[in-house]
Amino acid sequence: MTNSGTGPGPITPDGSPVDFYSLLEPGAEPEIAARVTPSGGTILELGAGAGRVTHALVERGFDVVAVDESPEMLARVRGARTVLGRVQELRLDERFDTVMLASQLVNTVDDTLRRDFLAACARHVKPGGAVLIQWISADGHDRWRAGTGRQDGAVTITMTAVEETSPGIFHATMRYAHEGPGDAGGSVWTQSFASKRLTDEELAAELAGAGLRLERFLTEDRMWLLAVPA
Repeated sequence: MTNSGTGPGPITPDGSPVDFYSLLEPGAEPEIAARVTPSGGTILELGAGAGRVTHALVERGFDVVAVDESPEMLARVRGARTVLGRVQELRLDERFDTVMLASQLVNTVDDTLRRDFLAACARHVKPGGAVLIQWISADGHDRWRAGTGRQDGAVTITMTAVEETSPGIFHATMRYAHEGPGDAGGSVWTQSFASKRLTDEELAAELAGAGLRLERFLTEDRMWLLAVPA
């Protein structure tokens, strides 16, 4: 299955609808990053998208470098240095207090790509720094059901289809509907993607292979974790 997306506006190579992601609120991520990053410290945001979290981090006084492979996404980022490029190929001549890898990128079904993502995190974090990773746990995958969803402001997010196509490999489709005013009012997008179910032990092994160590989970739902250089 190739990741894909539909709906108004530009769609990125991984199927992300740019206009939809521009509507989302920053959520808890800025607070999570602030817990582990020195005041005024440096943050490398890998897969920054349209700046949903970036802008909130900048407002908190952090020095942020936002990386994404989509020029349409990065065009919407304000207040941060932007780098257009693929996360797995990134080689900046600097290291950061905190490196963030969001959007469940670590759950890619491509094992080599996952290791490249984690290697990029490891080579850009300072000694003693923090790597923040968002993932879907094994239990999280087990709870996936078509018809489940949530509300994010004026946006309704619904999983319309999910199938375990082979052991541990899930294919899912999300529907995003914006019900608020403005140009996006009444817009509907879909995004289809594949995701790999990882156990805690498998995740820890992947981190170790990149020279990182799982320190602890940072949220009650275990969606965000802290890794540190081993």
